[in-house]
Amino acid sequence: MDWVERVRTLRQWSGNGVRAPHKPLLMLYALGRFQQAPEQDLRYTEVERDLKDLLRDFGPPRTSSPSYPFHHLESDGVWEVRTDHGHGSPGSTVGVLRSSGARGQLAPELRSALATDPLLLGRLTQLLLDTHFPPSLHADIAAAVRLDLEDAEEARRVTVSVRDRRRAAELRREVLSAYAYRCAFCGFDGAIGRVPVGLEAAHVRWWAFRGANSLHNALCLCSLHHRLFDRGVLGLDPARRIRVSDRFTGRGRAARDQVLELAGRGAEEPRHGGEPIAPENIAWHSEQVFRGEARTAGPVATN
Repeated sequence: MDWVERVRTLRQWSGNGVRAPHKPLLMLYALGRFQQAPEQDLRYTEVERDLKDLLRDFGPPRTSSPSYPFHHLESDGVWEVRTDHGHGSPGSTVGVLRSSGARGQLAPELRSALATDPLLLGRLTQLLLDTHFPPSLHADIAAAVRLDLEDAEEARRVTVSVRDRRRAAELRREVLSAYAYRCAFCGFDGAIGRVPVGLEAAHVRWWAFRGANSLHNALCLCSLHHRLFDRGVLGLDPARRIRVSDRFTGRGRAARDQVLELAGRGAEEPRHGGEPIAPENIAWHSEQVFRGEARTAGPVATN
């Protein structure tokens, strides 16, 4: 059984770049639990609570029920469900899953393969992360599902082609140069000697969702603002002004200076006639990543 291919082709609702990471997050959650206790099954009531948190933190802005991936992942052949009455999922109705004592677990054949091949868990983890999330979120997601990323990082070194590594390095050089080695949001321009530090090329429409590796889909951002951009704390409006989510909270001076006071500020444009961010990429980020409503620009209250 080619488990890598089976996980790569998980059936998901898709359309027009809409994010639906419900099954991938459940798989990552299950792999994390397998890493800790290979034969322990997972009660729906526990999964419901934890997966709801994962979807809130790393899923799309819209709300959805953890019951759907818990039930539907079984049809992909990587997950099994049992109830107090026997094998098989009773359906995706929340009340029925709770009352039936539903429990889920990675499929027996997959558990056996993971036990036999110590590198498989890392390959599956890295595949799920690379396919559905930007690199800036990988460590946060792994920590949330209690997965050790050491094996996944080794798998990535083996599977990512030299061509992909070169293209990523070329894009970073192109983007940093176009923005004059300054964060487009805050102007940070740190360097050690001639080498920039803390600056990254951030995709607006994620590469995992057909986001182009080109200037019209990338910003030069400092490490902090890159992560906040990918988490939906920061965004852009059609005029390329910075949006700050009204769900973000921060009481200290750093949160005020580095996040809250960005609201309404114009993002830097690329220099020397470089391509600005395309409107369709801004629209994708606004619909699929940015959380809540944008704060209005103005004085920020302090405590």
